[in-house]
Amino acid sequence: MTQDLPRMDGQEMVASVTELEYAPGGSSEAHRHPGHTFVYVLEGALIAKIDEGPEKTYHPGQMFYEPPMHLHAVSRNASETAPAKFLVFRIAEKGKPGTVPAK
Repeated sequence: MTQDLPRMDGQEMVASVTELEYAPGGSSEAHRHPGHTFVYVLEGALIAKIDEGPEKTYHPGQMFYEPPMHLHAVSRNASETAPAKFLVFRIAEKGKPGTVPAK
């Protein structure tokens, strides 16, 4: 789902909700998100590390927040045998990519 929002501080904003899944043992490369990002775990367990913080494991019903352009250094399924499903809720400037390389 994607929904345009009223202008905020002169910027055109959009809210989006996406369901994602990591296969058993799956992960993503380090990255950043231009918008405010909230992650809610639906199934399985997800390990995340933001900036230089500790790795944390999130279970169904738990969520975490990523401030804009902070480093999502670790994002992986905690299980080698079961998938991890999660919702990503993001508020960002319209037209910006959802994810950019870590650099």
